[in-house]
Amino acid sequence: MATAAKRWTVDEVRALIDESRHWPRYELVDGELLVTPAPRMLHQSAVLALAVPLRSYCEENALGRLLTSPADIGLEPDSIVQPDIFLVPPATPRPREWSDVRSLRLAVEILSPGSARHDRTVKRRLYQRNGVPEYWIVDLDARLVERWRPDDERPEILEERLVWEPAQGTPPFVLELQAFFAGVLDE
Repeated sequence: MATAAKRWTVDEVRALIDESRHWPRYELVDGELLVTPAPRMLHQSAVLALAVPLRSYCEENALGRLLTSPADIGLEPDSIVQPDIFLVPPATPRPREWSDVRSLRLAVEILSPGSARHDRTVKRRLYQRNGVPEYWIVDLDARLVERWRPDDERPEILEERLVWEPAQGTPPFVLELQAFFAGVLDE
């Protein structure tokens, strides 16, 4: 007879996070504990290569606060996620603690060998049902970005250019993907 998988609570996961100092990375979605090791150097290079121009763009256009993990984002009472890059919408007062963040304008995950299932299914569904307007999955091996929006059943696959228009009247953020991947992969 099969036994049911343990359902974790936010308090149990926060205790793991406090003990580990964020590595391995612990996340919780619908009671499922997601554990991933510290990311590879290539992963962190990709985070930085995307976050730097994206942060400048978000600041220039007053779109909110762009941050990177580690973080403890609780979009639902039984969830804690740590997107690699994320945009917190502008708010008054400005959030000072992770518990103050109740929504995201953008979530980005750079795939790692152990994170593909979590990023493409479990976390994607959480972001979609919480109305995150854009969720990007950056696949370094395939050299593409999967763009998900709340009502999508399949991702938009971007291989040449990522164009993001987060607000009407705001100039788009444009990322030439082949140059991005070549820079991250030292080619």
